[in-house]
Amino acid sequence: MKLKLGVVDQSPVANGGTAADAIAQTLQLAHICEDLGYSRYWLAEHHSTNSFAGSSPAVLIARVASVTERIRVGSGGVMLSHYSPLQVAENFRMLEAMFPGRIDLGVGRAPGGDGRTTLALQYGRGGIGVDQYPAQVEHLTGWLTDGFEEPHPWRRVRAMPRAATVPELWMLGSGGSTAEYAARLSAGYSFAQFISGEDGAPLMRRYHDRYQPDARSPQPRGNVALGVICAETQAEAQRLAGSMEAWGRGIMRGQDRGIPSPEQALETLEPGWTPPPLGTDGARMIAGDPAQVRDELLRVAARYGVDEMMAVTVTHSFDARVRSYELLAEALL
Repeated sequence: MKLKLGVVDQSPVANGGTAADAIAQTLQLAHICEDLGYSRYWLAEHHSTNSFAGSSPAVLIARVASVTERIRVGSGGVMLSHYSPLQVAENFRMLEAMFPGRIDLGVGRAPGGDGRTTLALQYGRGGIGVDQYPAQVEHLTGWLTDGFEEPHPWRRVRAMPRAATVPELWMLGSGGSTAEYAARLSAGYSFAQFISGEDGAPLMRRYHDRYQPDARSPQPRGNVALGVICAETQAEAQRLAGSMEAWGRGIMRGQDRGIPSPEQALETLEPGWTPPPLGTDGARMIAGDPAQVRDELLRVAARYGVDEMMAVTVTHSFDARVRSYELLAEALL
């Protein structure tokens, strides 16, 4: 099976580092991953956190696309509940006009922050419940593709600028009914296993079974985003993986200090901690040597019935993150 590999970059901020460091590393890593043959590079959206610097995917996409030439660049994803669908459509139409044929618009309905931050992001507009998400995506699709028909009230409102191509729409989900929305709207579907910690293969099958093709997207497009840490040895990969485990536990205690080093992580994790065993369906992360990671990614892709995996690699050390992507590319690309 020929497997494509993409990247979801959360622009992690290391404990002791700065957000400026994280953004500079994102730009450097995107260039490296393009040279390594990765298929696409998605930027995440997070708010009110010291640990991830990517608060504005559209702005960062423009910068990443400007330092690369071939790789597709997009959002993984825009948290649509905070924004006007017309505004999002115009932001991404602008990106597509600047970088034709290279822009992905991935949208999600998670808040990307806490409840108080959500209220601030929706300042002056009142709360937009998750029950409005399907309508928001339908309106977004209408403005991306000029799909409104009479007598729709938005028929005469045109998203600008006009260009020969439109962004590729993806819907990001970690459960629930996103798979069905994506199938009905002819969008791509990306299952965020690194967030859900659940086996989403049944949801991906539902997406494929119920997909409604259109002229722009005659075939379903699916991928799976999974935490991946690859190192020369399994022991080293597991040591590096401790940083994210310790970070997650710290967040649950209200500690948001950036991604800790493996040494700092060892001070807080129980002796002998390791990530989930390889072969665990629904595991948020896989950590191992190149052969182990290759085999596990191929297994997960086959289980989901997809030909693309999106690697989410977060380590304290930028060098370790780069090396993980290099080893992964050598093993699979």
